Formats: sequence, structure tokens, C-alpha cells
Amino acid sequence: MLFRAMIVALVASATGFSVSPLRTAARPVAPRAPTPVAASADGFVPDMQRRTIMNLVLLGGAGVPVLWLAGGFVYFFIPAGGGGGGAGLTAKDALGDDVLSAKWAEAHPFPTRSLVQGLKGDAHYLIAKADGSLENYAINAVCTHLGCVVPWNRAANKYMCPCHGSQYDFTGKVIRGPAPLSLALAHLDTVDGKAVLTPWKETDFRTNVAPWWK
Repeated sequence: MLFRAMIVALVASATGFSVSPLRTAARPVAPRAPTPVAASADGFVPDMQRRTIMNLVLLGGAGVPVLWLAGGFVYFFIPAGGGGGGAGLTAKDALGDDVLSAKWAEAHPFPTRSLVQGLKGDAHYLIAKADGSLENYAINAVCTHLGCVVPWNRAANKYMCPCHGSQYDFTGKVIRGPAPLSLALAHLDTVDGKAVLTPWKETDFRTNVAPWWK
């Protein structure tokens, strides 16, 4: 009996002093490479070609108004046009209708002078003669100073610009500044009853020199 008690005591003592198992060290976990995220179907990722096209579109859109403004700025400094170039042009009245020579001379008898639209779209004077016909030349009404349309002064028998005082005689020759040059000329012919203007390229009969408007 005593022996059995001793055995039980030894077993209990051994159980109390049992060694707990050793903990194993945690293994280092290798870092994961980031998983690439695919672009969504709706996402827009421009490549080099698309960026180039977009830049060209933006450049073109910005360039058009800039060129338009620059052209208007340059045109402001271009002197007034003269006789013009190219083939003949039928004169137009204020309504845009063709001018008929006989009817025009009848409606605007000597010594009145009235304007028509002529070469380059400039205003031109057709000159009625005392016999009821028209002179074989027309006078460009654009002042050679700053481009005003010079009115005909019937009482003074000359063209007088009200802007800065320039004056031209009845043929359009400059007789008072600040205009530096005479008014440009154009040939006038009647073709099929219509008044047709063509560029004057010969010597200016008023000054005997080559026309400045060439």
C-alpha cells in the first residue's frame, strides 16, 4: 500500500515538472509584388500618337483666330487700292445692278458726277459729258491720303475731301495736300450697252508719268 502511494506521488511530481514544447521562430514572408491594375474599359490613356493629334487640333483651333486678327491688323496699314488688275468689270449701281451707259448718262447729266462700284469694289465716278455721252475714263474716288471717299463739289468744280482738306481738280489730279497722289484712273467702255471698267496701265495723261496704282 505504501509502495503504491509512493508510485503515485512520483508520477504526479513528474507531471508537474514536464517541459513545455519550444516555439518555432516565424518564417519571414517575402513581400508580394503589386498586382497590376488593368485600366477600365472607359478609362482614356492617350498614347504618343493621340497626344500629337490632340496638340495639333488645339494648335489649329488657337491659330485660326490669331491669324485672322493678325491679317486684319496688317490690312489696316495697307494703302488704299488704286485702279486694279485683271479683266474688265461691269460697273454696278447702288442696288448692285449693272450700269447701262446711256441710261446712266441720262439720269446723271453733265456736270453732275455720281458713284458706281468699280474695280476692286472701289467707288468710281462716271463722268457725263455735255453731249450726253460718258467720258472714256472713270475716276477712283478713294482719297490717296487715308482712303476716304472724296465727294464731288459741283459748285467748286473739283473733288474736295472733308476729312483733311485734300483737293483734286475735275480730272482727279491732286492740287492740294495732304494727299500725295492724284486719284487713280480706270478705262471706261460700253459693251452691250453696259459700262465696263478696265485697269488703266498706260501713262497718266494728267501728269505724263507712269500710273502709281500699277
